[in-house]
Amino acid sequence: MEWLALLLFLAVCLVLLAGYPVALSLAGTALLFAFAGAAFGVFDITLLQALPNRLYGIMTNETLIAVPLFVFMGVMLERSRVAENLLDTMASLFGPLRGGLGISVVVVGMLLAASTGIVGATVVTMGLLSLPTMLKRGYSPRLAAGTICASGTLGQIIPPSIILILLGDVLSSAYQQAQLDMGIFSPETVSVGDLFAGALFPGLLLVVMYMLYLIAVAMFSPQAMPALPPEDRALRGAALAERLFKVLLPPLLLILAVLGSIMGGIATPTEAAAVGAIGAMLLAASQRQFDRRRLTEVMRSTTQITAMVFLIFVGASLFSLVFRGYGGDELIKELLSDLPGGVIGAMIIVMLVMFLLGFILDFIEITLVVVPIVAPILLAMGLDPVWLGVMIAINLQTSFLTPPFGFALFYLRGVAPPQLNTLDIYRGVVPFIVIQLLMLGLLALWPELATWLPGVVYSD
Repeated sequence: MEWLALLLFLAVCLVLLAGYPVALSLAGTALLFAFAGAAFGVFDITLLQALPNRLYGIMTNETLIAVPLFVFMGVMLERSRVAENLLDTMASLFGPLRGGLGISVVVVGMLLAASTGIVGATVVTMGLLSLPTMLKRGYSPRLAAGTICASGTLGQIIPPSIILILLGDVLSSAYQQAQLDMGIFSPETVSVGDLFAGALFPGLLLVVMYMLYLIAVAMFSPQAMPALPPEDRALRGAALAERLFKVLLPPLLLILAVLGSIMGGIATPTEAAAVGAIGAMLLAASQRQFDRRRLTEVMRSTTQITAMVFLIFVGASLFSLVFRGYGGDELIKELLSDLPGGVIGAMIIVMLVMFLLGFILDFIEITLVVVPIVAPILLAMGLDPVWLGVMIAINLQTSFLTPPFGFALFYLRGVAPPQLNTLDIYRGVVPFIVIQLLMLGLLALWPELATWLPGVVYSD
């Protein structure tokens, strides 16, 4: 009856496409299949007795405490006009150059990604702040839309990212399970800090590749990316340097405090997240954007996002129990093991399936539902867990950019002015999708791009 597990997965996808909430779709469909299977004698209903232990494990997982703290940090920075001030300052700095405004958007997107780690918030914020300005200054609508969408999705890969926290927790369990399956009874571990370090170089390299593309467009198609006129460059000389110091230094210090404390072994990701949350409040206070009303709004938004994430945890736990109860994990293992090309063929198929699932599932669902199924199998084939995590993160980032279903496209479409049509958004992201596929290819050829820094930082 292993094929019933695949039918369960297909049923969940159909229920999600019908518009039902993710967590309830996962749990409800799984329960329906469990009770139906028990009625026909093909499912052992006592397996569901393991659910309370799984939920208790989620409740007592200290790593996951970092999720609400990083969400709080991101929402606080989003509401404190950090992005607006950064964009204005960077536009004044790069404004005299053709394509300077586009480069400013990439730089600010990178800083927001490292500060917030929330893709939807970054795309919406950049769309509201920079898209009208770029269109008003004569930028190609396609190029403006593509730049904003691509910059907004950097929150997937540049730490501290919510997806990397969830991936790190899931891959840690999967790696231990894979080693136990191979007969290694003193398994090595992989941490969120390992994944943060592994994603740093690929994320920054992706930013450089975006900038190189924009510089090339500015050189060969200058009419698509005009320089800002002198009257729009409000700051020059000493005034610009002073503004750059005041606006750029605080978020950089916050990022360095969070990432530096993790990679330096001073703090765990959870402790560093607490540092980030306090730092975000101090930064908002320095911008005179911190009061009781704003704090209440941020806490309410943080609670809503965190509740959504952990409810999906509950639904995913129930789904995985039923899926494994039908023997789905064994079926997936057999299918991947029998593929031509061995581990390379299995990796290509898994990445392709995740890419397609990114059209209908958010990264949280894919991380909590799909990764626990396939990761132990791939890791047992000898793949490095950090490299696998970074590949998954960039793959999902590419999926969220790809028309017609990419989440980033929907986020931008929701805040874009009427004169920007959907086809321009779709065409604008194509070059950036090619860049990200190139990044995936580079990582596949040189895994050291992801594995070198963790080896240096966390070597004994």
